[in-house]
Amino acid sequence: MADIIYSHVEARNPELQLDIDNDIRISRFKSLAILGPNGSGKSRFTDSITKHIAINSGTLEFTINGSKINNNEIGYVSFKDVNKLTDSLDSYYQKRWNATENEDCSIVADIIGRNRIESVIDTIRLFGIENILEKHIIQISSGELRKLLIVLCLLKKPKLIVIDNPYIGLDAASREIVNEMLHNICDKSDIVLIINICNNKDLPDWIDRVVLLKELKCVGVCNTKDYLSNEKLQSYVFYKNKKNIKLPDTYYSSDISYKNAVIMNSISVSYYNKTILDNINWIIKKQETWALLGENGCGKSTLLSLVSGDNPKSYANDIVLFDRRRGTGESIWDIKKHIGYLTPDMHTYYRENISCLDVVATGFHDTVGLFIKPTDEERRIAKLWMHTFKADNLAERSFLKISYGEQRLILLCRVFVKTPDLLILDEPLHGLDQSKKQLVKAIIEKYCDKLKPTLIYVTHYENEIPDVVRHYKRLTKI
Repeated sequence: MADIIYSHVEARNPELQLDIDNDIRISRFKSLAILGPNGSGKSRFTDSITKHIAINSGTLEFTINGSKINNNEIGYVSFKDVNKLTDSLDSYYQKRWNATENEDCSIVADIIGRNRIESVIDTIRLFGIENILEKHIIQISSGELRKLLIVLCLLKKPKLIVIDNPYIGLDAASREIVNEMLHNICDKSDIVLIINICNNKDLPDWIDRVVLLKELKCVGVCNTKDYLSNEKLQSYVFYKNKKNIKLPDTYYSSDISYKNAVIMNSISVSYYNKTILDNINWIIKKQETWALLGENGCGKSTLLSLVSGDNPKSYANDIVLFDRRRGTGESIWDIKKHIGYLTPDMHTYYRENISCLDVVATGFHDTVGLFIKPTDEERRIAKLWMHTFKADNLAERSFLKISYGEQRLILLCRVFVKTPDLLILDEPLHGLDQSKKQLVKAIIEKYCDKLKPTLIYVTHYENEIPDVVRHYKRLTKI
């Protein structure tokens, strides 16, 4: 059993301060959820408990069975930790699709340690990821990466496990498996579990206690069942967004005319003798709205990379984009000019230490990084879209110093600044709290109603599909 005393704690770095002026005392728990909207301070709270944030003053005590724990007894899983597995900071998100450049990337089995695989083979099989063991780390899907991070955490045999949003990026079956595994950890082992959650629907009912955060303040500590039965408290923590969205009036006029946005004929893609896509046919007409569905590792991101021009295998396949066959003289920038594109891979590799406003402005030039200084007009339009996404307060903050959910919101702003003809949104609500999800869905629906773009939308949560979607395509894992 664990105990926490958190009293008048002041972080050494003022930028990481939590405005908690009361005592938080939580006694005798095996599992704890830190719940709150994006930017509410969840990661700061757990980082202070796990000593990732230096404390200047106040009382902070975390004990298990009356004893303090060492740093090497703490397991920490965050989606941002994917960066630690990608070998070098000079990796770029398109590198995943360039097979000849991946030879220097680590193999999953080597990252786990081949002599240690047997000790976690049951978990690997439970997750259904035994097929990725001989793959390069850069080639596996975001959902598979999430499962791998949990496996690596368990290898450390920690006394405390802290997981940041354990269910994001996972298909429905995988979410059930992870939920059952975490429940078993709490029920059948001595491990203490703390999870950060940004949505009520992701809060397991078997969690002992909940710490409620909002706007960097603690607004309550209660039993999970008490919270889940208190609609008034839930609505206080998570406000509801209104759907009367107003889009900026500054639109670029499209200079492209087409009947079919995408035509794919018998598309097949293989890496290292492993088939990812086999004989895929798909026609997407102008202004059609599609949802692309399928389990982790079925090839959704690979298929989209062929459309965006990030994958060189697009030139070895029969693909027509905006009525022009791929490989007939167009540059990658000609392709990207009319596409607004967001994927988990792009988020993983967007590591630029620049202001959020500058990140949004890079959307005009389709660069991952600020290689072209934005004009005053581009910055003005970027600010308007940040206002639409209720992200004005992030404009001058460093992209690398905001939360994962806030980063996703900024990258969404980046997609819309050039008002693209084709929207490709791969898990766009990934990591957003329920209030922000409502907002982003409403913006997408308004944009589609008003500007009539072509839309490809990917999600593992079918209830998150925008109302404007009219067509569905489902991929199956080979």
